[in-house]
Amino acid sequence: MLEKISRVRLLVVGDVMLDRYWFGEVNRISPEAPVPVVKVERQEERLGGAANVARNAVSLGAVTALLSVVGDDDAGRSLAQLLEEGQIDAGLHVDAALDTIVKLRVIGRQQQLLRIDFETPPSHEILQAKLADFERRVADADVVVLSDYGKGGLTHIAEMIRIARAADKPVLVDPKGDEWEKYAGATVITPNRGELKQVVGGWKTEAELAAKAQRLRGDLGLEALLVTRSEEGMTLFTDGETYHQAALAREVFDVSGAGDTVIATLAVMVAAGADWAEAIRVANIAAGIVVGKLGTAVVTREEIAHAL
Repeated sequence: MLEKISRVRLLVVGDVMLDRYWFGEVNRISPEAPVPVVKVERQEERLGGAANVARNAVSLGAVTALLSVVGDDDAGRSLAQLLEEGQIDAGLHVDAALDTIVKLRVIGRQQQLLRIDFETPPSHEILQAKLADFERRVADADVVVLSDYGKGGLTHIAEMIRIARAADKPVLVDPKGDEWEKYAGATVITPNRGELKQVVGGWKTEAELAAKAQRLRGDLGLEALLVTRSEEGMTLFTDGETYHQAALAREVFDVSGAGDTVIATLAVMVAAGADWAEAIRVANIAAGIVVGKLGTAVVTREEIAHAL
């Protein structure tokens, strides 16, 4: 199954961002305020958001295209360069009125001390142009991933799902917020535990979780609903079946971008012909590997093969 991934063509659409890391030493507290002083010694830039989903898919061996919006600025140009270096076929629409989303993380002693976000929503005209580009690109894809970070890049997500499903393409959605009616008709959505609670409320038993998940799955017309549950692993609900994977026993170093790894792995496995049980088994292994790495990271096909 892993060998078949190299023939998979994946289209990722969503909010991209540039993840900047400032690494340094912390040896004293500031005399101006009770905060640590970080002496920055190294800087690094990585793909974030939907771009990290695409990066994960490429790392697994899939042929990957990305569609998104960036600003006419240094961060946007850095993103474009990183995407090119990562062999991702990027269709980046430029909005001069927009600041490319940047997440700046300050790391001291291998711990994140501070995160600073820079962002503005994209214009309606740019998003409309992206929708037309989406229609053209869907025909070449085997599977579509819509990575919603709630930053405005997926304003037309309901129409995108309709277009992709009309073309008989599986659609996987990483949701955000509490208005999930717009995801109706997708193949599968992949909320984490907290995101699901926002929409369906809490639960006290596995049976109560299953009832709420299956009701939501039916209401939205989904083939499946995957809930990532942190230390409780992940559970996939389909029509009449429930598949659970326990969390892998390994040290959790950083959960940044773990959801990106899960949806990218699930998407390429489904497109390669895996059934749901096999797809979430491999996605769970990928998640267990990536949380042991610092920052937004990826998992390689070789690492998964070794874990298997």
